[in-house]
Amino acid sequence: MNRTYKVIEVVGVSDKSFAEATRNAVAQAAKTLKGLAWFETTQMRGLIKDGKVSEFQVAVKIGFRVLENP
Repeated sequence: MNRTYKVIEVVGVSDKSFAEATRNAVAQAAKTLKGLAWFETTQMRGLIKDGKVSEFQVAVKIGFRVLENP
């Protein structure tokens, strides 16, 4: 069986954790895309405010299946 995938990159954000930022990114992508298949974290970064971590950011590549025309 032949399969073709498209890859997009999004950045998820959370004030709690990198894991939640990743989940947020995938959840948002799932609202507009079908056939999500996998993700790959490519960058992790955050913001510092008053000497404390205030935001977690995760760049995520998401692969989804390109559907064939019937």
